[in-house]
Order: sequence, then structure tokens, then C-alpha cells
Amino acid sequence: MTQKDIDRIDRKIMDLLQQDARITNQALADRVALSPSACLRRVRDLEERGFITGYRAQIAVDKMHNVLIVMAQVSFERHALNDFGAFDDRIAAMPEIVESCRVSGMYDYMLRAVVGDMQQWKRLMLILLDGGYGVEKIVSHFLMDEMKAFSGYQLMPTAETAARKAPRQREAPASHAGAEQPAARR
Repeated sequence: MTQKDIDRIDRKIMDLLQQDARITNQALADRVALSPSACLRRVRDLEERGFITGYRAQIAVDKMHNVLIVMAQVSFERHALNDFGAFDDRIAAMPEIVESCRVSGMYDYMLRAVVGDMQQWKRLMLILLDGGYGVEKIVSHFLMDEMKAFSGYQLMPTAETAARKAPRQREAPASHAGAEQPAARR
């Protein structure tokens, strides 16, 4: 699927659904200037083509009970695809690991884990380090405060990004018509 597969209305629909997944179809249709049936067809098409992958509520788990949220950088000894596959399967089966991204750079994975305490995190680390997956090192960072939580991707250009992309107008030299001219000498 390419960028050409979706138009401005599709982007607007997805942008609005990111902001409020509980918006009614009628309200969504009104916001994108479509009939409710045409809007619903577009939403279902975006779901079927994999552009919309799900709907979720954001839960403040730390308000329910004490938790430790860990951002972990994971490095591998070697980079064999079968090691990554086994590791992917293992962390997919661990409910404490709530997010996993394979990344480039100084480490291979960034994990987000939610555990009850430091002892639980240590147990998980040992499973990953000693599980035969080829993990060389895990660097743990403990979330203190979330300053800006993920709230969706920018799908519609903002005024700022539109201004950056717009061709710049060159300033007209002072000798153009309408510009102030020095007084003629007599």
C-alpha cells in the first residue's frame, strides 16, 4: 500500500479517528463532508486494507496500582534473523512487555515493560538474557514522568508544515513599481 492509495478525505478520517475513536459515524461524516454511508464505506475500506489496524482506549495503569514502567534497550551478540524471530516469539508471549520495536543504531530493540516491582523486572531480564536468544546486553531506563504520550501520527499537514513546504516568495527589489523612489533632482 502506498501513499497514493489514500486521499485527503481518507487522511482526515484517520486523523479524526486517532483523536477520538469513539466518534459516531454521523459526526465523522459531518466533519469530512460525506454522507454517513459513504463515510462508513471508507472507514471499512481503510480497515480492510490495513491502514486502520485497531481501536484502543488509553489506560492510566499507574492510577490503578503501583507499577514500574521500564524502557529497555536490548543488544544482540550477533545479528541472525532466526535469533530475532525466536526473541520476537518469546516477548510476544510475555504480557509484561507491552511494546517492542526493532531499531537501528547502538542497540537492536526498544522494549516497554510494565511490571509490579524491580524484582519482577530482574526475573524478566534473566529470562531474556539466559534464554538462548543471543541477547548480549539490556540497558534499563525507568519511566519517571511521561511528558508527551503517543497520541497518534500526524496525517494532515499543519499550518507550520505547510509553510515549510511552500515555495518561498522572493522579496521584490526597491526599484519595482509602487516602491518608494528618491526625489528627482532639479
